[in-house]
Amino acid sequence: MQSATDLIDSRIAWWRLLAALALSTLGGVGMWSVVVALPAVQAEFGVSRAAASFPYTLTMLGFGLGGIMMGRLSDRYGVRVPLVGATFMLAFGYAVASMSSSLAMYAVAQGLLIGMLGSSASFGPLLADISHWFERRRGVAVSIVASGNYLAGALWPPIVQQLIETYGWRTAHLCIGAICLVTMLPLTYAMRRRPPRGSLPSALGATVHRPVPLQISPVALQTLLMVAGVACCVAMSMPQVHLVAYCADLGFGPAVGAQMLSLMLGMGIISRLASGFIADRIGGLRTLLLGSVLQGLALMLYIPFDGLLSLFVVSALFGLFQGGIVPSYAIIVRENFPPSEAGARVGLVVMATLFGMALGGWMSGAVFDLTGSYRAAFINGLLWNLVNLSIVIWLLRRPNARLAAA
Repeated sequence: MQSATDLIDSRIAWWRLLAALALSTLGGVGMWSVVVALPAVQAEFGVSRAAASFPYTLTMLGFGLGGIMMGRLSDRYGVRVPLVGATFMLAFGYAVASMSSSLAMYAVAQGLLIGMLGSSASFGPLLADISHWFERRRGVAVSIVASGNYLAGALWPPIVQQLIETYGWRTAHLCIGAICLVTMLPLTYAMRRRPPRGSLPSALGATVHRPVPLQISPVALQTLLMVAGVACCVAMSMPQVHLVAYCADLGFGPAVGAQMLSLMLGMGIISRLASGFIADRIGGLRTLLLGSVLQGLALMLYIPFDGLLSLFVVSALFGLFQGGIVPSYAIIVRENFPPSEAGARVGLVVMATLFGMALGGWMSGAVFDLTGSYRAAFINGLLWNLVNLSIVIWLLRRPNARLAAA
């Protein structure tokens, strides 16, 4: 029988990583199908852009709150238990969404069934779980699993858009639920083993980045990370949530917007993988700083450029620059909190980032309704990005953070 230390960084761990990536990619559809369906849903129910953005807002809120609950379940029973339940909830949620007779019913299906009880298990709990299985390559492993969310964003939007154009958005939702059920359920079997909890050989000490914990109370650090998560993701949500609608408004059509979103999130995969290698060398906090600076730069480029080719280029840059931000929070948590608390604490930070996405998605729609354009919404995102940057810089100026970098 293998010991806990034998399992860490082992072949079993890498196979588990592949299964976690597949589950994150499949379960992540809940975040992206609602974005692609936004124009069709708005047209059918005859509502404003802000109102049509509300299902996305509820989905992100549900995703975040569900992540805390799923994280606690994972800490106690292992990650497979919430994953199995989430698979059935995704199938049921998409079935209910397809039968919605009002925007309110559609929003509840998205927020409660698809977001809170479904897709939430496919992100934060998987990040926390895989962090227990790796030490030398923890940053890379966490980033690979986190890439599943962006891989979902790269693969699902064109598929969902094609289903909507061919069968209508209601039948498209039924198809999505069926796909989740038949693909995710078998994959949960690979997650049946509980994470190893043993001590690591001292020989690893020379090869693993081990930052000195910050001299700050756990409550204060958790709070600051959550505020930073809200701020960075309000900024992040503007292009991600409204890109399809933005392209439609500019006359390029929603199909082009879906392609642009797919490109953005595909580049985000590269960013997330690269950030994992970087985090293994400089730590999660400095990786977060790098991502925040680059995200602000890319967001700024949206303001002067709105041509078709330039939007494709800027969207690719945006994905390439900001993809490593969210995984950095999970790495910071593992660097500064006990392993036994990983699921719940990562869930709290992920909830904050998703609250930021939800708030930003709604806020951008409201700004559009107020001004008739997205220019002010991009500026609003930049201001929120500055809040995130300020928190990260303050944490890096803590005495122990400077000692860790020395």
